[in-house]
Order: sequence, then C-alpha cells, then structure tokens
Amino acid sequence: MTTPMESMESMEEFRRARDFLLEHREDYATAYKGFVWPRPERFNWALDWFDAIAQGNARTALHIVEEDGDEVRLSFAEMSERSNRVANWLRGQGVAAGDRILVMLGNQAELWETALAAMKLRAVVIPATPLLGPADLRDRVERGRVRHVLVRAEDTGKFDEVPGGYTRVVVGAPAAGWRTYEDAYAAPADFAPDGPTRADDPLMLYFTSGTTARPKLVEHTHASYPIGHLATMYWIGLRPGDVHLNISSPGWAKHAWSNLFAPWNAEATVFLHNYTRFDAARLMAEMDRAGVTTFCAPPTVWRMLIQADLTQLRTRPREAVAAGEPLNPEVIEQVRLAWGVTIRDGFGQTETAVQVSNSPGQRLKTGSMGRPSPGYRVELLDPVSGAPGAEEGEIALDLSARPVGLMTGYHGDPERTAEAMAGGYYRTGDVASVDEDGYLTYIGRSDDVFKASDYKISPFELESALLEHEAVAEAAVVPAPDELRLAVPKAYVVLAEGWQPGPDTAKVLFEHSREVLAPYKRVRRLEFAPLPKTVSGKIRRIELREATAAGSDAEYREEDFR
Repeated sequence: MTTPMESMESMEEFRRARDFLLEHREDYATAYKGFVWPRPERFNWALDWFDAIAQGNARTALHIVEEDGDEVRLSFAEMSERSNRVANWLRGQGVAAGDRILVMLGNQAELWETALAAMKLRAVVIPATPLLGPADLRDRVERGRVRHVLVRAEDTGKFDEVPGGYTRVVVGAPAAGWRTYEDAYAAPADFAPDGPTRADDPLMLYFTSGTTARPKLVEHTHASYPIGHLATMYWIGLRPGDVHLNISSPGWAKHAWSNLFAPWNAEATVFLHNYTRFDAARLMAEMDRAGVTTFCAPPTVWRMLIQADLTQLRTRPREAVAAGEPLNPEVIEQVRLAWGVTIRDGFGQTETAVQVSNSPGQRLKTGSMGRPSPGYRVELLDPVSGAPGAEEGEIALDLSARPVGLMTGYHGDPERTAEAMAGGYYRTGDVASVDEDGYLTYIGRSDDVFKASDYKISPFELESALLEHEAVAEAAVVPAPDELRLAVPKAYVVLAEGWQPGPDTAKVLFEHSREVLAPYKRVRRLEFAPLPKTVSGKIRRIELREATAAGSDAEYREEDFR
C-alpha cells in the first residue's frame, strides 16, 4: 500500500516540475535546458495530484454549456467527491485494478468523473467516441479485452451486436439489462484505494484513428499521460486560474491532452460548449461569457472560424494554439489581424504528448511548428542511412533520454513496437526539416510525400497554397499517375460558401496555383469533392489515392485551360 508520505513525495516532485515550467513559461532556453521529468516509482494522478489540489477548493474545475443554454459548473472539491462516489460504486459493480473499461460518452460531467474514478481504482480506460458503430465496437471489445462498458443511453443499442460478458453501465435514461450510473451518487463520499499505483501501471489504451491501416492500440501509463502532459501545459501557456477551451471530441487523445491533463495540471478551469452544428458567432459569445483565456482548436475549426466576423469576440484569448494537422499561414494571419494573438502550432501524436511546439513568448517563424518541447530530445533521421542529424528526415525521439510522455508501446503487438523503437529511437513516421536555429517545419507523413518528375512534393505545402485562395475551404493533395512525370499533384477541393464547382472555378484555382507555386509543384489535376475523414477528423488520404488511381470523370486537368 502506498503510504501518505510516499503520496506526498510523488505530489511534491510533480509540483516542482510543474512550477519550474510555469516560472519559465516564456523563457524557452531555460525551460528546455533545466526541465527534469518527475519519475516517481509510485504515482496516481487522481489521488496524489487532483485530490490534493481539490481539497477545500471551490474554484470551478469543469464548466459545460449546452446548446439550449443549460450549464453545469463543478468545483475542484465537488469533482473530487463525485469521483470518489463513482469509484466506490464501480468497485461495487465488480470493477477492479487492471480491468478494461470502455468509456463512450460525450462532453458531459460523467466523462470526467469516470476518468478520475477509474484512475483511483487502477482500472484501464479505453476511450471511445460516440460516433463509433457496432463493427468498431466489436473490434475494441475483443482486442481491448473489455470487461466493462460505460455509455450514453442513446448508444446502448449499438451493443446489441457486440457479444461479450462485460458489465453494462448506462449514463442517462435507464435501459433494460444495464446498470444505472445515477446510482453512483448515493455511494460513500470517502474513497480508500485497495493497493498502490505503480507509475508504470497501464492507465489508458487508445485505438488510433487508422488513416491508412487497422487502428493500433496505444498503451499509456499512470506517468506517460498525466506527467507527460506537463509539456502540453507548457506549450499551451496555461496558468493557474485560466479558463481553457479545447475543441475536441471525446474518445481521442487530444481530448485527454487538453480537456483533462494539461488544464488540471495547471489548476485551470476546463470549459466546453456543446453544439450539434458549428456556429462561430454562438461559440464566440460563449467564450466571452465564460472568460476564456486559452483556446485550442483543430485546423478545421480555425478554418471555419475565419469565415465569420472574428471581431465579434470582445475578450480575446491570451493564448491560441492548434494541433492535429499543421495550420496554414493564411489562417494564422487572419486570426492575428482580428484578435491580436498568433496561433501557435504544436506537433504530437496519440503515442506521445506534444513533442515540438511554438511555446509562449518565442519568436515564431512562418510555417514552422517550433522547437522540441522541454523533456524531448528530437532528432531527424536520414531517410537513407537512418542516422540522426539530417536537415530533412523522419522525426524521432532519442530513447537514451526517453521522455516520460512516450507510450509503453503498441499493446499486443511486439513486432510493431520493436519497429517503432528500432535503433534507439522512437520513429514517428512524420517528416520535417530543421533550420540553423533548431526550428522544425513539417513536411508530411512519410507515406504521403511523393515525387513528381523526380522532385519531392509535400502535400501540406500545396494544400497551404490552395487555402490562400478565398474559394477554398479545405483541400487535400495526393499523387495522380502520369505517363510523362510518373506522378503529378492532384487536389481534392471543398469550396467555400458562395463558390460553385465547375470549369470556371477550376480555371481560377489552376491560375492561382501557377501564380503561387514553383512549376514543378503546380497542381495539375483538380476535383471538387468532399474529403473522406476518420471519425477523429483526419483526412483519409489512402482513400483519395485509391480514388485517384481508379480515375474520375469529374476531374479537371490543367492542360485543358491553356
């Protein structure tokens, strides 16, 4: 059993590291050089950190506003007590240390209560988005060896087609054959752990979004995400007392990054606005009302925001960041002009916390995603030799200085884990270049970059150029077969409001491509079509490559407009 003294020591070690990053939040050189990861032998973030900061703390920990105006505000002290009750009740339903719980909830208070309760029980959470269907759920239940599921009432029917002897818990209206979550609030308010939590015990199993293959199962520990996201806290620029809004769907890693660990590491408020259809004006009104000070959103949301009048937001956030995919310079500039704040990019994966970022107060370089986060030793591996020190190569983490915020590995897949960790480096599969000041610029996934006439093409660079035109809301570039050049860039384009697909618009975009891109990079083919995406919102380029290889009558070719 972990003694009170051991818990206090773990908490103090964590706090010292946290406070060091807060103290040097705008001094990257000092933060990067001086930061040391806490590496406690035993650590339970919910018990040792959250409950400690929650004791007698009436400040708001969680604030959720619904589309109809209803809202929930819970203090740190209330969240601590409610999670204790849920933990005691789940224990009574048979949840034990090491058990896998599939949690499929929306942005609702029960999601945060369950996350804390599962940590306290040392159960392993498998986060799942409510967008999943029965086929995906069968895969998760089977490969994740799920023993308990906890879902919204409206999703219980999906499990009629998911076999297994798992415990079924419903949040919301009662359902036949399901235990009712609401009963948890009658459980005792005091919680006593039934054993110590080792920092390397498993905490979360994430199924990756699977843009090119069957989803991998990423394993994180009681250290790798809770402690690892000190780096994420630093990148966002969070401070105690902040009100943080992160637009992300539950079930995906970025939700845990910025809606759980990073803000509560900083003792900030997590704020959310739920909506069925994105409304930029309503979102900005709620941001004003809640006093949002730090704001994170994926590129898709930023691109939708700039279609609206950004000056409607009266109280602008102090910090604005983007992650998930690289953000285009045109979007960054429009937000800067309207809000007087520069969106700062960050790069990370489900497998890690933020590895590379533009941290607060630092000089920004157009197109660069910044420098390595404190605690991360990043190398670029030469694509031929695999040696570190390349000016352009695969982003990799040096395992001789293994960061705490790195996964244990791919659960149940030792071969894939060994491949990812080969040669003393964790290999991300992403390609970047580095300049003389150590700033990294994202090029693309190693399997997305292609050659045309023997020139290397970065889809992201071409997509950024297309997005500079007012007609383009979204774009994705893939190689199209060509007899002369082997491959040429083809763009799939989603048009902005007011523009119609057809030869006139295609001509305009080909002309724009010729104006802003070097001849070898020009878009040679174009098609107006919706972009296939994973449930987490990432573009499924593999589908676009397959569609391109098959050919399309809806395709326009540059040579037709000369």
